[in-house]
Amino acid sequence: MNGVVLKERTGQVYEKGAGPFKLQCNLDSLPGAVSQRACVFCGSRVVLYPITDALHLIHGPIGCAVYTWDIRGALSSDRELHRFSFSTDLREKDVIFGGEKKLEAALLELIERYNPEAAFVYSTCIVGIIGDDIGAVCKRVSKKTGIKCIPVQSEGFKGNKRAGYEAACRALINLIGDGDIEGISPFSVNILGDFNLAGEIWIIKDYYRRMGIEVVSTITGDGRVKDISRAHGAKLNVVQCSGATLALAKMMKEKYGIPYIRVSYFGVDDMADALYRVADFFKDRQIMENTKALINDELNKLYPALKEFRRELAGKRAAIYVGGAFKAFSLIKAFRLLGMKVVLVGSQTGTKEDYEELEAITDPGTIIVDDSNPLELSEFLKEKKVDIFVGGVKERPIAYKLGIGFCDHNHERKEALEGFIGMYNFAKEVYSTVMSPVWRFVPRKEG
Repeated sequence: MNGVVLKERTGQVYEKGAGPFKLQCNLDSLPGAVSQRACVFCGSRVVLYPITDALHLIHGPIGCAVYTWDIRGALSSDRELHRFSFSTDLREKDVIFGGEKKLEAALLELIERYNPEAAFVYSTCIVGIIGDDIGAVCKRVSKKTGIKCIPVQSEGFKGNKRAGYEAACRALINLIGDGDIEGISPFSVNILGDFNLAGEIWIIKDYYRRMGIEVVSTITGDGRVKDISRAHGAKLNVVQCSGATLALAKMMKEKYGIPYIRVSYFGVDDMADALYRVADFFKDRQIMENTKALINDELNKLYPALKEFRRELAGKRAAIYVGGAFKAFSLIKAFRLLGMKVVLVGSQTGTKEDYEELEAITDPGTIIVDDSNPLELSEFLKEKKVDIFVGGVKERPIAYKLGIGFCDHNHERKEALEGFIGMYNFAKEVYSTVMSPVWRFVPRKEG
């Protein structure tokens, strides 16, 4: 590594093999380092946003609403109320005299106009500073309208993006427990931590249907308030994005006794492992036979196609920078399946346990980084001579400015990347990007 890492950040960057593994994480971002990480409010918004028939009202300046408008692009099979970005648009006068009256008026008007199944009210930085009691306003409006209004205490200055995930989970637990659970199958699950960015949750639900398992609710991709309210009737919580929803799974275990498992639906190995672990949980012979048949059928279709991509991609270099570290595990395995080498991996919100696992599965020389910034990422990409960079919306311009291929594995993508068909889509996109002739005409910048 060269000298681009600020002295205060050296503890959050590690090169495997350069010494004993020790990486700091879950710290507040360093002021002035222009972190790729988002704020507390944004963290809560990305979790709750895909609940499609709920009202999402941001109590704060209009900029906060714009910043997170349509943030995940999560698809819906029914209503699309989530795609609006309602705001109380707080101004100077509201900061001086308080914004509670404005919030209550906005809630009443929006509920009358859109008839939502529930309403989430997000608190932003300025609301935390002026002290508006959004809980009291929600309580009054719920009583007047009969619509459940839930405060989301997500003031941006409270911590980092992970604190926003936890604020969202505390809001969600208030939605669970009211629904009728009569008739729910003894073989039933809730899907937690998938956001249906490109229709993935429909792929995964179909797998469970073929296994003979009922999906009670999806939290929060293509989510419905009515389904989530009866989530306490499911026998198992299956958590994909552990950073976003593991806190909710723990709350449900404590409150309703529902066990949970962590899985990943990305890549061949992790997808198959996820289905086998769910089947094994129910200890039912027919479900296990259905699962084996499903996986065999899907792999027989997938492997011949992957061989073609692997022949061309073998030896190419990849870099990964994602929100939650859990996704990075599957991506490393997926690149290995394609014969590629991961030389940089990092996340915005990884935990100590996440990074220990990353260190265990990466090759010597791989850079592991927590809460990075554009300068660091740019230098690492050049130093490691990367062929493709996998990240989200904020990482895309870094790659293109350096003349490096990019794969969107986050909010803005339009291609389903989960499931066995998702592995094919991923391999096809990586192949098309890395092997594109356009790179012959874009000299890579060395500095």
